[in-house]
Amino acid sequence: MNNFLRQLGDAMRASRHATWNATLALALLGLGSQAYAAQSCESLATLSLSDTLITLAQTVPAGSFLPPDALPGTGTAIPTDIPFPFCRVAGVLSPTPDSQIRFEVWLPVGNNWNGKLNHGGSGAYGGSLSPAEGYMVQGLLRGYAVTGTDMGHVASITSGSWALGHPEKIADWGWRANHVTSVTAKAIIEAFYGTAPRVSYFTGCSDGGHEALMEAQRFPDDYDGIVAGASANYWTHQSAAWVSETRANTDDPASKIPGAKLPLITQAAVAACPGVLPSFIDDPTNCSFDPASLQCSAGDEPTCLTAAQVEAVRKIYAGPHNPRTAEEIYPGLEPGSEIYWGAFLGPNVFLGADFYKYFVFNDPNWNFHTLDFDHDIAYADAKMQSIIDSTNPNLSAFKARGSKLIIYHGWADSLVNPMNSVNYFESVVATERPGNGRGVGEDRVALRRAQEYVRLFMVPGMAHCGLGGVGLNTFDSLSAIEDWVERGIAPDSLEASHTTLLWPIDVSTQTAGDFSRPVCAYPKVAKWTGRGSPADAVNFVCE
Repeated sequence: MNNFLRQLGDAMRASRHATWNATLALALLGLGSQAYAAQSCESLATLSLSDTLITLAQTVPAGSFLPPDALPGTGTAIPTDIPFPFCRVAGVLSPTPDSQIRFEVWLPVGNNWNGKLNHGGSGAYGGSLSPAEGYMVQGLLRGYAVTGTDMGHVASITSGSWALGHPEKIADWGWRANHVTSVTAKAIIEAFYGTAPRVSYFTGCSDGGHEALMEAQRFPDDYDGIVAGASANYWTHQSAAWVSETRANTDDPASKIPGAKLPLITQAAVAACPGVLPSFIDDPTNCSFDPASLQCSAGDEPTCLTAAQVEAVRKIYAGPHNPRTAEEIYPGLEPGSEIYWGAFLGPNVFLGADFYKYFVFNDPNWNFHTLDFDHDIAYADAKMQSIIDSTNPNLSAFKARGSKLIIYHGWADSLVNPMNSVNYFESVVATERPGNGRGVGEDRVALRRAQEYVRLFMVPGMAHCGLGGVGLNTFDSLSAIEDWVERGIAPDSLEASHTTLLWPIDVSTQTAGDFSRPVCAYPKVAKWTGRGSPADAVNFVCE
C-alpha cells in the first residue's frame, strides 16, 4: 500500500506531462503494483522497429556485472554488483545507408523498474559504449531503464579518423545518434513493460555535455530533464583552442613547458589567489596571477620559468584570438588548472588536430602547426558549425514543455575551457531579457526567467568531469534533476565534497569526503560565514 501511495503521489506531482497522466490513471484503476511484463526479455530479439537490427536480448542475472565496453580510468572498468536481474538489449541503428549506430538498453526485470529512463552520454569522439555505460550503471542501480550509444562508429575515443569521407557518420556523432537511440530505447521499454517511461533523463559530461545540449536544442521532446557537464558544445572553436594550447608550447622549442613545472605554476597561482582552503582557487575570474612572478633571473632552472615559458602560459590563459580582428575565438584556461595541462603539452594534439584533419580539410597529412586562426576558423565554422555545435541559446521549446536543464563545469578543467559554459549560460539568459531593455533591472528579470528552466553550477577546484582535482569533485546531479523535474524543487545549490570516486560515479553520487561545500547556482558563489570549519558545507551560504 505504501508503495502504491508513493507511486500515486509521484504521478499526481508529474501530471503536467501526458505520459505521467497515463501513469496516474493506471494508479487510480488499482494497477499501481508496477508488475511490468508485456513480453519476455528474450522475445525482444524479434522486435521489429524502423531502421533497427537487434543483435542481443538476454536476461542478466543479479550479481557482478562488467559492462562490455568498460573504459579504463572510469567507474565502468570495475565490476559492479547489480542486486536484481535485468534485460540487456543490444542492436544497431541505420537511419542512413552509411549509419551503423550501436546502442544498448538495460531494463530492470519486473517491479525493480522505477518507471523512468536515463540516457548516458558519450565522451570525446565516441567510438564505444563507454563512457555512456558509466551513467547507465549508475541509473540501473537506482532502478532506471537505461540506454547509451557508441555515437555511430567504432574507434578510439580520441581518434577522429573515422570521419574521413563519411559525412553521415559526422552527422550521427554530431546530433543524430542520441536522438534515434532515444526513440528506439523508448519503443523497446514500452514493448518490454507494456508502458512508456513516465519521465526521461539525459546525463552526460564532456562530449556528453555537448550531446546533452544538442538534445535540449534540437529535440526538446526527448527528455524531461537534462544534466550537461563540462559541455564541449562549441566543438569548432574548442578544437581551435586545443590546437592553440599545444602550439603555445610547441611552435617555439624554447617555449616548451616541462610537465615537472606544472605543479610549480599551480602552486604559485593558488598562492596569489587564495581561497577559503589553501589548496585551490575558489573563483579564478577574480584572480590576477601573473606567471612572470615565476620568471627565472637567469637561465633555466626547475624552480622557475624562462621568459618564453612565461609567454606560453600567458597565451594559454588568454585563449586563441583572431590575429586580424583580435576577437576572442574561445576562452582560455583558468589559473589553478595548470597541474592538469599535461594532456595537451605533448607533440600530439589529438582532438583538435583530428577535427581539422578529418572533419574540415579531409587531409590526414594536415599539420596543426599550419592552422590559420582567421581564415581556417571561418571555413571550419561554415562547414561544420551547423552540424556539430550545440550553441543555440534559444531553448524556448524545451522551456515550453516544462523540461529542466542543469549545467555544471569545474573551474580547474583543462580539457574543456570552463568559461565556455558561463558564456553559453549567459547567452541563454540574454534571450530572456524583456524587449530591448538593458540595465540591472532587465538583467535580473532575464536571470529569473532563465533560472526557471536552466541552472549553472561552477565547481571550485574540479578538473575535467571530476576526473581528479584537489577541489570539489563529487556531487549528486541526478538526484538534483529528479527533484526539479518530479517535485518542482529547483536546485539553489549542490552539496559537493572532495573524494577519490571515479567518473561518472562522482557526478551521480553524494558521498562524504575530506571537505564539503555547497556549489551555488551561478552567478551566486559559496561564502564562508567565518564561523565553524571551512571544510564543512554547513558553514557556507550562497551569495
